[in-house]
Amino acid sequence: MSEPLANKIRPKNLNEFVGQEHLVGKGKPLRKAIEEKHLFSFILWGPPGSGKTTLARIYAKNLNAEIHELSAVSAGKDDIREIISASQNQKLELKPKILFLDEIHRFNKAQQDYLLPFVESGELTLIGATTENPSFEVIAPLLSRCRVFVMEPFTEKEMAEIIQSMKIKLSKESENWIIKIADGDARQAIVILENTKRLYGKITVETLKETIQSKHLRYDKKGDEHYNTISAFIKSMRASQPDAALYYLARMIEAGEDPKFIARRMVIFASEDIGMAQPTALVVANEVFKAVEVIGMPEAQINLAHGVVYLSTAKKDRKSYDAYFRALEDVKKYGNLPIPLKIRNAPTKLMKDLEYGKGYDKYTDESYLPDKLRGKKYLGRN
Repeated sequence: MSEPLANKIRPKNLNEFVGQEHLVGKGKPLRKAIEEKHLFSFILWGPPGSGKTTLARIYAKNLNAEIHELSAVSAGKDDIREIISASQNQKLELKPKILFLDEIHRFNKAQQDYLLPFVESGELTLIGATTENPSFEVIAPLLSRCRVFVMEPFTEKEMAEIIQSMKIKLSKESENWIIKIADGDARQAIVILENTKRLYGKITVETLKETIQSKHLRYDKKGDEHYNTISAFIKSMRASQPDAALYYLARMIEAGEDPKFIARRMVIFASEDIGMAQPTALVVANEVFKAVEVIGMPEAQINLAHGVVYLSTAKKDRKSYDAYFRALEDVKKYGNLPIPLKIRNAPTKLMKDLEYGKGYDKYTDESYLPDKLRGKKYLGRN
């Protein structure tokens, strides 16, 4: 079996690595750690195909470390125990031991608790990779011993550089099309191009489209189908179509999607799309999330279905969501505008002398926005 193209063109050092300049650019934290051979545990949090595995391997190679790669989807305590046992049996081996744990958010609390003492003692240096917010998914004691690096999707310019490094002949039109479809996910672009070349020989926009629709590409919990399906799920609830939403829920559950990922999106949806039309939707969504945490699968799929039907059939109102982002636009546009004196806090005599809080009325109709925005209405039309 031939080696996947993604592995063949994977960068071996920082000079070959594209993107993540905020982490590996000159003088940036991860580059400095690699150059100075600083050994420490960290978590790479970012979208699929943003180079997490590649950076972990470059880091381990530069520190002359022994790297053990596991996926939290299939690994468990026994795998960690085996790595530790092997290390203890090689006492003369001075190389540091790095555990690269992909999808660390899929390790449950008991598994993370088991891993913790080995990270604390330095027997293992942990590099976790996750597409989910580690604040929610990694236990506090383990998270406190790791630095978190946030990774970004590749820009269109960076994607073009990665595609061109593949040395595959394709037109500018095809290159632009695959960049748009991949949406910052380098792995997805490479896999689609490799499959198109293998299936059709010639890469055109039409053959790329045929490849994406073919049976050779299936649900990947870290890839495009993951995001396509959750998008369809959310849009079905937004359109008040419970049948479609239940179908996409079942499809994700059957594919092994993390139920907490689904429940978390439902909590967001309750405020974003239902909002003040039915404020109890947020309560229901939160209770579904708690049920998923407490009960677990497979029973929790019943709670998810219950919540999906409730959210799908609820009245929709995005006013609070839209109003907040209109307010955010002004914050970004104008910065920290002076707050009116009458609503400023006045804990000291000096502040009172400066008329902080003077004239404050709890129930006035007068606008308390900064002068430049006085009378502006975010919740509703101006």
